[in-house]
Amino acid sequence: MSSESVDVLIIGAGAAGAAFAWSMAETRMNILCLEQGGWVKTDDYPGLRADWEARQFGDFAFSPNVRGRREDYPINDGGSPIQISNFNAVGGSTILYAAHFPRFHPSDFRVRTLDGVGDDWPIDYATLAPWYDLNARMMGVSGLTGDPMYPPDKRVPLPPVPLGKLGEMLARGFNALGWHWWPSDSAITTAEYEGRAACINAGTCLLGCPQGAKASSDVTYWPLAIRKGVRVEAHCRVREITVDERGMADGVIYYDAVGTERRQRAHVVVVACNGVGTPRLLLNSRSKHFPDGLANRSGLVGKRLMFHPYALVTGIFPERLEGYKGPSGCCIISQEFYETDRARGFLRGYSFEMLRGFGPVSTAMIGLSAGRMPHGADHHRAFDQLWDRNAGMVAICEDLPDERNTVTLDPELGDSDGVPAPRITYRLSENSRAMLDHAVARGAEVLAASGATDTMVQAPLPFAGWHLMGTARMGIDPATSVVNEWGRAHDVKNLFVIDGSVFPTSAGVNPTNTIQAVALHVADTMKKNLANLFD
Repeated sequence: MSSESVDVLIIGAGAAGAAFAWSMAETRMNILCLEQGGWVKTDDYPGLRADWEARQFGDFAFSPNVRGRREDYPINDGGSPIQISNFNAVGGSTILYAAHFPRFHPSDFRVRTLDGVGDDWPIDYATLAPWYDLNARMMGVSGLTGDPMYPPDKRVPLPPVPLGKLGEMLARGFNALGWHWWPSDSAITTAEYEGRAACINAGTCLLGCPQGAKASSDVTYWPLAIRKGVRVEAHCRVREITVDERGMADGVIYYDAVGTERRQRAHVVVVACNGVGTPRLLLNSRSKHFPDGLANRSGLVGKRLMFHPYALVTGIFPERLEGYKGPSGCCIISQEFYETDRARGFLRGYSFEMLRGFGPVSTAMIGLSAGRMPHGADHHRAFDQLWDRNAGMVAICEDLPDERNTVTLDPELGDSDGVPAPRITYRLSENSRAMLDHAVARGAEVLAASGATDTMVQAPLPFAGWHLMGTARMGIDPATSVVNEWGRAHDVKNLFVIDGSVFPTSAGVNPTNTIQAVALHVADTMKKNLANLFD
């Protein structure tokens, strides 16, 4: 048990925790971050070995239930058609993300006003715009200015990822239909930048980037924060946040790398554990002041879980596409169907993100699951018809908040330290189903216009629970939200939440850029209010 009390204790060293720590470091306060995972060494990334694809089905799988590392916690997601995908380490899930890095649209913060569904955010695009710009510089974002789908003053520091033969072919398909497309904003360096080497187009992004070109937060924010004096303690699993007699957070109880229970005191506690890990921790933090879980007097902790339901539409082409060359998830984006058009039969919309071709192992697995690759004498001929001839896209569909979609504590399942595991209850709404159907049909049109001779479809994509949002939402009214417009818990004045769980709505794009912009916004607001932070 430690008697030391830190000024600020951050729980979670992923995208949000890293950005927040770097920003707060200038205060020169005593700042400590506890992370239940470890540092991932560059030499340990699968991309340096011949079996790199196979390891995506083992120790570098998206699902913690498949990986089964000690630093993981099991997740009961049997009650959901979409399984949770995350990664526990310094850098969090940015270790395994594709680094597709779009911003939310201004309309995404005004969904209730514009379309009568979901909720308006208590902040707007203008509030986050300077933090998007700062985050682009810190993460080293590549892209092309002038996209008509965004405000004209959006800036990124690096030129876009090359489209390649595959990307140019799909772009011609969008042009033939007269639909929007634009080079992706990607958190991948396309030239040497701030000591990081440029991308070499190896295509192993989803298993970590040995080159350091992909902006996982362990190679961007954390080295700078640590140089400024922030401390990171890895392999520390926080069991609960404790409160004093006044109901103020006063620290945490955690387990160290060998399972020893320890205590860390703190004046301010900041939670950055993602949209599943954060409600799990808050619900596990029960006391006489908070019998239903910390900061849960509204009853909304763990409710309104949002994913992005994904549709995967893959085309098979007669020619070789060189699709294995380049970042796997970063090429071009189309937001032709992003804003609400009620004639389509659903509200809100989705983005298309183009995918590169798959490696040989993934190609074989997809072909087998789709019934396109028989065993036996015809196996190799069928493989040749798929290998380097497939290209496609995912549709990232906006998920509307629904209080029936929840993260709760499982009464039986626990992690290796005995902490109750999260249980997911989630169903696809009729709005999401209609959106997925529309996306599949439009995706097939694009592929046909690009020259595809056949298509394969998965909708919803079952393993695509990457984007975890909404379970501790921000808002002005304490009765209908968990934290205020700058992340401070309504019920506990020295407790802050800074990850995707604070999102009132999900938009139709990857959330990491916005998660970090929110974290930077919270840090800036805290710094401006240090003198009366708990008023």
